[in-house]
Amino acid sequence: MMPLVSVCMTTYNHEAYISQAIESVLAQHTDFGVEIVIGEDCSTDSTLEICRQYEQQYPDVVRVVTSPQNVGMHANYRRTIEACRGEYIAMLDGDDYFSDSNKLQMQVGAIKEAGAAMCYTRSERKSQTRSTIYPQGKLHESFADMLVLNTAENCTTLARRDMILRYYDEVKPHLYNWQTDDLPMWLWFAATQKICAIDCVTAVHRVLDTSVSHSTDWRKRISFCDSLADIMVWFDAHYGESKMNRFLLRRKLHTALWVLSYHGTVGQYLHRWWRAVCQKPCFVVDLVPYVLFAKKVFYRMWR
Repeated sequence: MMPLVSVCMTTYNHEAYISQAIESVLAQHTDFGVEIVIGEDCSTDSTLEICRQYEQQYPDVVRVVTSPQNVGMHANYRRTIEACRGEYIAMLDGDDYFSDSNKLQMQVGAIKEAGAAMCYTRSERKSQTRSTIYPQGKLHESFADMLVLNTAENCTTLARRDMILRYYDEVKPHLYNWQTDDLPMWLWFAATQKICAIDCVTAVHRVLDTSVSHSTDWRKRISFCDSLADIMVWFDAHYGESKMNRFLLRRKLHTALWVLSYHGTVGQYLHRWWRAVCQKPCFVVDLVPYVLFAKKVFYRMWR
């Protein structure tokens, strides 16, 4: 029997977490079929062996998609989605897990009731030292609000498979040097489809220092945040008539300068500021960069 929902689970070197991710899907209570499609990208640890064990134990539920060579995050994400057979696809990285056993049942029901193409919920963000609920405020359902703050955590989302494939055909994200796959997808859904949100926590997103989105390397943090900002600017230009261009570029600058106020040289700080001013001359009267520069100077003096 064809599953109604496919769980797209991409993984690389997740031996400490992958079992909990898989078990959290197996524990789902549904009145429809669910499959788990695991995109395993040639891990150097025992992740593949663990996934194969589940595939052998649950041959009608678990399928492993892999290859002899590592294909990279973006290609692995795409091929795993394409291998999914369900009418709906739920996203779950191999180091995250579902915390609500009714997650998939609730979301399928919500999508059908609302006539939506995508549904998401709140998540729990968990690091080694703390746990927070994301988002703290309102769950956004409009494109304009999602440009201000994307409130859809990847591990909480469920969407129609045909619309995900349409997103790839229309946007062609492989043509851009974007460092994440989920943000552009959910922005596209918000811009072109109806989305809905359920106000409860259904999944846990692990905040790992080794992940691209939470790196302890300040250069990588700036690069990742720049990529997020570039994605939003692109979508604003293509689907929002660039109405938020100035706001998005200003926020991009402030984010980079905030990191540079703690790290890097004065020259690096000034270069980043001047580059932004050359792009948007109106930024020369923006007070935030001057305040952050003063902070940087005093921070260096008193370190």
